[in-house]
Amino acid sequence: MNRYPVWKYAIILVALLVSGLYALPNVFGEAPAVQVSAAKATMKLDASALARVEDALKAAGIAADAVTLDGTSIKARFSNTDAQLKAKDAIQKALNPDAADAGYVVALNLLSRSPAWLTALHASPMYLGLDLRGGVHFMLQVDMQAALSKKAESLAGDIRSVLREKNVRHSGISRNGQTIEIRFRDTQALEAARRVVADQFGDLTTVESPDGTEFKMVASIKPVAAKSVQDQALKQNITTLHNRINELGVAEPVIQQQGQDRIVVQLPGVQDTAKAKDILGRTATLEIRMVEESVEARAAETGTGPVPFGSERYLERNGQAVIVKKQVILTGDNLTDAQPGFDNQTQEAAVHLTLDAKGARIFRDVTRESIGKRMAILLFEKGKGEVVTAPVIRSEIGGGRVQISGRMTTVEAADTALLLRAGSLAAPMEIIEERTIGPSLGAENIAKGFNSVTWGFVAVAIFMCAYYMLFGVISSIALAFNLLLLVAVLSMLQATLTLPGMAAMALVLGMAIDANVLINERVREELRNGASPQAAIHAGYDRAWATIIDSNVTTLIAGLALLAFGSGPVRGFAVVHCLGILTSMFSGVFFSRGVVNLWYGRQKKLKSVSIGTVWRPDSSNQVATN
Repeated sequence: MNRYPVWKYAIILVALLVSGLYALPNVFGEAPAVQVSAAKATMKLDASALARVEDALKAAGIAADAVTLDGTSIKARFSNTDAQLKAKDAIQKALNPDAADAGYVVALNLLSRSPAWLTALHASPMYLGLDLRGGVHFMLQVDMQAALSKKAESLAGDIRSVLREKNVRHSGISRNGQTIEIRFRDTQALEAARRVVADQFGDLTTVESPDGTEFKMVASIKPVAAKSVQDQALKQNITTLHNRINELGVAEPVIQQQGQDRIVVQLPGVQDTAKAKDILGRTATLEIRMVEESVEARAAETGTGPVPFGSERYLERNGQAVIVKKQVILTGDNLTDAQPGFDNQTQEAAVHLTLDAKGARIFRDVTRESIGKRMAILLFEKGKGEVVTAPVIRSEIGGGRVQISGRMTTVEAADTALLLRAGSLAAPMEIIEERTIGPSLGAENIAKGFNSVTWGFVAVAIFMCAYYMLFGVISSIALAFNLLLLVAVLSMLQATLTLPGMAAMALVLGMAIDANVLINERVREELRNGASPQAAIHAGYDRAWATIIDSNVTTLIAGLALLAFGSGPVRGFAVVHCLGILTSMFSGVFFSRGVVNLWYGRQKKLKSVSIGTVWRPDSSNQVATN
């Protein structure tokens, strides 16, 4: 009656071993470390770079617990944060003597102290949020003037196209800072252009004036429109940062506006801070322009002549100069997807782009009208433009699919695709502040958080053991297994535990024991009704199951509502809450019954069970079962 088959005990044993194994890394904790990554494709991390890091630490008199070359980064682990900060300064000076042209990214990090065999099994500790362990804090400055200049450049191209459609002749259109200058030979053309601009470009205000023998119209962005451009640039940058951080897989990030032109980014429990800094700090935007192929441009490419008016000079990855027109045909805003891959013909690393409907139409028209000419694809990072490729257009390209290739590695292709897929920045940003912050609530509050869970468990266990005797002991063992299983699941999911999550964990302890209370009271009720001990145990578990299901499902529905509609700390609470309900149903019923069956199920002539005092309602006496 009360015997489990072997396969059920096997499940319990496997669950116990796996949960213990994956919860174990949380015992070892984490150590402060310094991580070095390459900031440029030309800088490689190899044994020589590792030796330079070790020499820098030795010269500064800093002892490292371990210095290892791990794939694409060098990680140095230290015993305390003081040594970590000193080591970062020493490594920074040794590897980046010119701070303006840094070849390596040196960032603070935290590394698990788990032994190698646990790491080999992919067992990692769960992350702790900013309010428990801390994380990385970035302050980003948005270049609003660049956003306005970019908008003015876009409007200049639109005005050029509209005036061509309306057959309005002009002597030239140029952008001067954040204003657009249009020159005309006569007042009739000036007046026609003024009406076109006033009709179709409501965000611009114009001023006309004579300019020698010609007439000049200066168009500038209205203050209200400029404020709208700046606000939109800030919102787009925040959205782009969200996308990039989601690509990094950071849990519960904090990205919020501060002031008119700054963004605060907090990455709780982040591990690869060097990669996070690199991805956030890069401002990759894609532009497609036509190559200027005049005689003056050829001379400018070789350095024997000036750059023609209306053009700019950029370098390819091999150092060859290319003169491209200022007019932008397409930007990264027209991208819908970007994936790394390989060129079907040369098998070189490439990035495959997918354009939206507008971009596909523009690209098709431009390639149809420019067969035999060169088109340049430029990638702008940190304010510097680079020609990725400048192929000759052989035929019309439709379908909205474009490929970028040209002397890039698979890692560069993956990083470029990530940045373009995450979205382009409306304006360049610069990291003006970076620090690894400690717990915002202090060590005392951290200790209180852990103590609340510990003492809550101890208090519940003491009550259960005193009130339900051996069944209370078994219930306490099941509760401990539930806590172990919950920590293991959170660790396997690499979830970020915050103080609200710890509050949910303490709440789960009280809710998890509720199932065992229902079972124990049901067993007592069966004993009061005269059932045999074995029958009482069997009926107690079977008949309490329906009530346990009802109570847990209704609570789970509330937790899922918090998960669906909450944000930030509320979601952190809801995740632990929902996982705790699921683990408590397994431990409170399946695991505890397995232990009871193992203890009592083998006794054929069981006369009593240790479940405390059984009060009989029909008698003034009570029976203490032992």
